[in-house]
Amino acid sequence: MTTELTNIDQTIWRADVFLNREMSLLAFNRRVLEQARDDSVPILERLRFLCISSSNLDEFFEIRVAGLKQLAAHGSVQAFADNRSPQETLKLLSSEAHALVAEQYRVLQEEILPALATHGIHVVSQGAWSPEQARWVQHHFATELLPLLTPMGLDPAHPFPRILNKNLTLMIALDGRDAFGRATNLAVLQVPRALPRLLMLPPRKDQPDAVFFAYLSNVIQAHIQDLFPGMSVLGCYQFRVTRNSELFVHEEEVEDLLQAVEGELSQRRYGEAVRLETQADTPPKLTDYLLRQFNIGEEDHYRAQGPVNLHRLVAIADGVDLPDLRYPAFTPGLPRQLAPGLDLFAAISKQDILLHHPFESFAPVVEFIRQSAYDPNVLAIRQTLYRTGTDSVIVDLLVAAAKEGKEVTAVIELRARFDEEANIGLATRLQEAGAYVVYGVVGYKTHAKMTLVVRREGNRLCQYVHLGTGNYHTRTSRLYTDYGLLTAHPEIADDVSRVFLQLTSLGTVPQLRHVLQSPFTLAETLVTKIGREMDLARTGRPALIMAKLNGLTDKGMIEMLYRASQAGVRIELIVRGMCCLRPGLPGISENIQVRAILGRFLEHARVYCFGCDGEPEVYCASADWMERNLYKRVEVAFPILDAQLRRRIIQETFDNYLADNTQSWMLQEDGTYRRLQPGSKSPHNAQLTLLQQLAERA
Repeated sequence: MTTELTNIDQTIWRADVFLNREMSLLAFNRRVLEQARDDSVPILERLRFLCISSSNLDEFFEIRVAGLKQLAAHGSVQAFADNRSPQETLKLLSSEAHALVAEQYRVLQEEILPALATHGIHVVSQGAWSPEQARWVQHHFATELLPLLTPMGLDPAHPFPRILNKNLTLMIALDGRDAFGRATNLAVLQVPRALPRLLMLPPRKDQPDAVFFAYLSNVIQAHIQDLFPGMSVLGCYQFRVTRNSELFVHEEEVEDLLQAVEGELSQRRYGEAVRLETQADTPPKLTDYLLRQFNIGEEDHYRAQGPVNLHRLVAIADGVDLPDLRYPAFTPGLPRQLAPGLDLFAAISKQDILLHHPFESFAPVVEFIRQSAYDPNVLAIRQTLYRTGTDSVIVDLLVAAAKEGKEVTAVIELRARFDEEANIGLATRLQEAGAYVVYGVVGYKTHAKMTLVVRREGNRLCQYVHLGTGNYHTRTSRLYTDYGLLTAHPEIADDVSRVFLQLTSLGTVPQLRHVLQSPFTLAETLVTKIGREMDLARTGRPALIMAKLNGLTDKGMIEMLYRASQAGVRIELIVRGMCCLRPGLPGISENIQVRAILGRFLEHARVYCFGCDGEPEVYCASADWMERNLYKRVEVAFPILDAQLRRRIIQETFDNYLADNTQSWMLQEDGTYRRLQPGSKSPHNAQLTLLQQLAERA
């Protein structure tokens, strides 16, 4: 296949065929928010979707907006794929983000809270407390809060303090003089992070079965006068500042990456301000004062028609014990060949085992590590760890294996965003147990998900492998959709062994027979396989590309897909988050459809399928089609060699999800999304279908 651009291909270089990635992220967040409005979703889950929308927006400002602001501050006028400069993008994002925030609070006040109230769950402010509740609040403030609160009066000896990133803070307007005769008229109170932002109130006599909550901020505001005896409190207003939270480590200049990351973590709380949220009724004089303190403009100011941190409401979704208001409980299935107590090494030796989480249990993966840790014939365990959670049973088992005298190698990614501190802790713990810990490759995040076990069987060494699309995290394995493969295929195992050798030592690019690795062979091989489908289409034979991804932003990959569409290849994409490709453009992308699935579980699996003239090739992967995954991370894509498992993945991932008409959103050529409706067809929910199918198969 030639890589030269034809005349028609020249159209793909136009800027208006690429969507802005930040706008695409906001569009994803709007879809999450729509789930909070969906009456078919249980009310506590609707509240959870609202909280997820708020949390996503926090990270959007901490990383995406912060990065754009840095570019703009340095005078960058570089144009992105959609031909906008950082300054133009920031202006556009501000307008969209303000609209999104306004909608979040409207949904909270007009839809979520009233719906919760119909089920006996109330969030009540000071004026709505019963006498008994008011007395409880007063006592709780005096005994549990007052000793922990430290307001700071602002004067020449007490300048405006450093405010922690995303911390609930109160601005207090005062009148009068203190004991030293100072006429301080402003004070700041940073509310300790250890305090819960929602308090459960005692029940009311007239509603004994109802549940009542109060915002911590309201409780403090109701008794703020107690902190300033002899003075008059004129007003007390919530605010929260969001700061740049990206870590900056010059890896080529550091001798110890762990120490460098530790040093940067302490500064994350005090990065440059990028957003100010204030209580809606905060006087303009005070908001102007805060904007000056944080050196940001009115375009970065967001007025909250409620608590300044909506995500804190997740305490209600987590804490209220009303199962009927949640998604029905489910028990993940277990493949028939994996009966409890089975020797996993014997089972994997017979055939490859595919697991589809959370519909199938993550327990076999944990059991694989457990049996490896305690089997006297196992000599070595090698594993990559990106996100594991703070209390990880898998890390416990690696520690146990090291103490058993096995050679345990852990490739730990210290720079997994917002998990850096946890990963430093587990790295230290594994080292203390005697494991060999490395931090991957300088300049490249290790994002691959793989485990290699070396076992002596008779007079030979055998290798067993687990490869996955998701992290070794037992909690998220029940919330995220992912694939995992357990295999003893000698060539796959040898490929994985070579990748581990590369990560822990030095050497040239490994020669791999089946596994694709970024930043070396993954992008190049994808281009080749897309080109092969183009050649098939040009000769009139069936040509098909299907991919399920979390993000599609790489300009080169988008250009190749446009070329494939022009050549007549049918392309079906399922992209949960950012997607910069515009489908349906005449002469460019008419043969491409892009949809997003948003439901009970977070769609996280990455799967690539190429039609291959009726002999499909299927890869599962840790990598999205984004620049960072293809060129700046260590990733692996692994083929599904077993024909039966290939057919299963095609059915479960593509046939099933492409038929979804209840939680599927179609990307339009202008960058907007349209939610599909069943219409005259039978409703089809892809996630629910998998829950039912895999439970029956177990």
